[in-house]
Amino acid sequence: MAVVRIPDEGRTVRDEEGVRETLARVGIDYERWEPAHPVPAGAAAEEVLAAYAPEIERLKQRGGYVTADVIDVSPGTPNLDAMLAKFSREHWHDEDEVRFVLRGRGVFHIHPRDAPVMAIEVVPGDLIRVPRGTWHWFDLCAERDIRAIRLFQDASGWTPRYTGSGVDAGYEPVCLGPSYIPAAPPRPA
Repeated sequence: MAVVRIPDEGRTVRDEEGVRETLARVGIDYERWEPAHPVPAGAAAEEVLAAYAPEIERLKQRGGYVTADVIDVSPGTPNLDAMLAKFSREHWHDEDEVRFVLRGRGVFHIHPRDAPVMAIEVVPGDLIRVPRGTWHWFDLCAERDIRAIRLFQDASGWTPRYTGSGVDAGYEPVCLGPSYIPAAPPRPA
């Protein structure tokens, strides 16, 4: 289950209802999903999408999503560092970013305009919907492994629009259970 950390407040939220309420305050939807039937770890993308078809269809109807796919990222993924560099800088999209985690872990950093940055560590079973226009970035945990269902409102997918704020440089992508470490400020030269 997801853990939400708000480093500037020294606060961590771990219970499902607390996570849902904390994220809802900044417009983020959070749910826990169970498959309609068990899905083997190495199942093909088509099998995964079939297992979660009722949930995917419900989300499509609710959010105007037109397509879903499965993304698989592991340490052996070609050009992994370049791919991750695109996601780990603060950006926003013209459409929602919807992810349901099947395997692995990652951290969504959300930067609300009127609240402190929060880090949402997602794990298998977590569904997160980051609304269009929300400033955020994403990092994988140390294992550099994640498999997720993605939903899109445009069949061509989304494009990151970078903010250039530099805020993302102040936070480390640390996934250590209950601890979260903000980056140390740069030392004067």
